[in-house]
Amino acid sequence: MAKQEQWTSKLGFILAAAGSAIGLGAIWKLPYVAGTSGGGAFFLIFLLFTILIGAPLLLAELTIGRSTQKEAISAYRALAPSSYWHNIGRIGVATSFLLLSFYSVVGGWIVIYFFRSITGSLTGLSHEEYGNLFGSIIANPYIAIFAHLVFMFITVFVVQGGIQKGIERSSKYMMPALFILFIILVIRSLTLDGALEGVLFFLQPDFSELSSETILFAMGQSFFALSLGVSIMVTYSSYLSKNESLPRSVVSIVGLSIFISLLAGLAIFPAVFAFGFEPAEGPGLIFVVLPAVFSQMAFGSLFLTLFLALLLFATLTSAFSLLEIIVASLTKNDPSKRSKMAWRSGILIFLLGIPSALSFGVLSEFTIFDRAFFDLADYLVSNILLPLGALLIAIFVGWRVPRNVLLEEVTQASSIGRRTFAVWLLLIRYLAPVAIIIVFLNVVGII
Repeated sequence: MAKQEQWTSKLGFILAAAGSAIGLGAIWKLPYVAGTSGGGAFFLIFLLFTILIGAPLLLAELTIGRSTQKEAISAYRALAPSSYWHNIGRIGVATSFLLLSFYSVVGGWIVIYFFRSITGSLTGLSHEEYGNLFGSIIANPYIAIFAHLVFMFITVFVVQGGIQKGIERSSKYMMPALFILFIILVIRSLTLDGALEGVLFFLQPDFSELSSETILFAMGQSFFALSLGVSIMVTYSSYLSKNESLPRSVVSIVGLSIFISLLAGLAIFPAVFAFGFEPAEGPGLIFVVLPAVFSQMAFGSLFLTLFLALLLFATLTSAFSLLEIIVASLTKNDPSKRSKMAWRSGILIFLLGIPSALSFGVLSEFTIFDRAFFDLADYLVSNILLPLGALLIAIFVGWRVPRNVLLEEVTQASSIGRRTFAVWLLLIRYLAPVAIIIVFLNVVGII
C-alpha cells in the first residue's frame, strides 16, 4: 500500500479545517437564522455554545483521528475493536454523502449568481424582480442540474488531486482570499449611512427576544459552524503530524470560525438596515435581499461580485471536506486509489442530488412525508444525523476511549495540564451529551 499523505504544515491543516467549518453554515445560514431569532441575543448564545460545547467536541474528533492516523471508519475500529463503534464512521460517511448531494445544489446556485454578477445581469433590478429571478433559476431543471454538475466537477477535481496538491493547496489560496474579501465588504458596509442600526441589531443582545427556540437554534448552529458530528475532523486530523498541538489547533479553528461568523454579520446586517430591508427575510437573504442591497450601493456590482466570490470559496472548501471523508473511507488512505474513487463518488453524489436540484421545479409536487426531496434531505441531515453523530462521538470519546490515549493526545506538544484535561473530559462526558439530547428531542418534536 502507498504511504499515507500528511499535511505539509500546521498552517495548511488549520486553513483546510477552517475551510471545512466556514461554509454555508457561517455565511448563509447564520445571518438569516440570526435575523429571524433575535439578532444579538442569538449571536451571544451561539458564541457560548461554540466555546463550551463545540470546541470540546472538535478536540474530541481531532483526538480520534490523530491518535489512530486512520480515516473515520477505521479510526473508530482501531480504538474499539470487536465492537459496533465503527458505525459512527459509517454514519459520518453516509451523512456526508447525503449532505453533499443537496449542498452541491446550493453551491450550483452560487455559481450561477457569481457568473451573472460578472456579466452585470444581477444589477438594477427591484426587490421583487430579484425574488422572481431566484425563483426562475431554481425552478429551471436544465440550469439547476447543470450548475449542480459544475459545482461537483470542481469539488471532485480538487479532491482527486490529494491532500497536499489538492485540498491543502487550494485552501491556502482560497482562505486568505476569503478573509481579504470579507474585510473589504465589512469596511464598505460599515461606512454606509444608517449602518449603526444593523451593528446594534447584530451585536447588542436584546433578551426580550430570547426564547427556548432561539437557544436551540443557536446550539444547532454551533455544530453546523464547526462541521461537527460527521467525523470530517477525524479524517482531517488523521493526516496531522504527532508534533502538532491539538488544543492550539482547536483554538485556531474555532477562532477563525467565530471571526468569519462575526464578519458575516457585520457585512450583511449594516447594509440591510442602511437600505431599509427586513433582516428576518429568511433563507432568501443571500439570493434576494443582498443583491437588492448591493444594487443601491456605489460600485454595488463590484461588491456583489466580491461577496459571491467569497461565498463560492467558502462553499467549495466545505464541499472538499465532505467529499474527502467519503474518498478516504473508500481508499483506506491509499493515495493510489484516490482519483478513481473521487470521480466515482462524485458521479454517485451528483446523481443522488438530481432530485434535490429538481425539487423547486418539475418535482416540486413530489413529496415524501410532506417534504420535497431537497427539504427531506436537509431535515434528515440537520435535525437527525448531525445531532446523532455528535452525540455518539461525545459518548465514545468520553466513555469508551481509554483515558491514557486521550491524555497523551491532548497534552502532546501542548501546555495543557491534567487539570485542564479533566475539565475538557467532564464537558465531553456530561455537558455535551445532555445539550445534544435536548436539541435532538426538540427537533423531533418530543419537547
